[in-house]
Amino acid sequence: RNALTLAVFAALTTALIAGVYQLTADKIAHSQQQHLLKLLNQLVPSQNYNNALLTDTILISDTTYLHLEKPEIAYRARLNRHAVAVIFPVIAPNGYSGKIKILVAINPQGSLLGVRVLSHKETAGLGDAIEKHKSDWIDSFNHRSLINTPERAWQLKRDGGNFDQFTGATITPRAVVKAVHNSLLYYQQHKHLLFSSSEKKQP
Repeated sequence: RNALTLAVFAALTTALIAGVYQLTADKIAHSQQQHLLKLLNQLVPSQNYNNALLTDTILISDTTYLHLEKPEIAYRARLNRHAVAVIFPVIAPNGYSGKIKILVAINPQGSLLGVRVLSHKETAGLGDAIEKHKSDWIDSFNHRSLINTPERAWQLKRDGGNFDQFTGATITPRAVVKAVHNSLLYYQQHKHLLFSSSEKKQP
């Protein structure tokens, strides 16, 4: 009798969980999409494009410059069908405490519109200054390009470059600077594919 009661209870609980999931799955997915769109709009404001940003996408896969472990989505912003920006992830594999995942927005001319850190495990109070809400340091990449910032300048100032280091932390900003530079190198080589109308290509 106890076993039967337990089995019935387990079945009812499973059914309840499944029912709650079915009722909330769409709301959760919508909330996630809105959060993503809000993040993308930090890099490319909504008034600068009029296409469906979340669906105008292409899969990219690169281990040389972007250090992506699997194909990732790149988002294309367009205004009246004219390219405005492409937004895609890049990984800095050599952060102080591990990998740092970054999102970059680049315009068709190859200039950075913005950079945001998606995830990291850097030391709180030191390396986490790469986060926008902790510091404006990440804005130092805005409007940078391979043309106006030569290769030797893509380093920390202590290494002879143009970018500030953090007090007590140099490994983290050094890793981010290199990753952002790599994203521009990747864009330079693949820009003709990144704005392609095909979603099947993986540059």
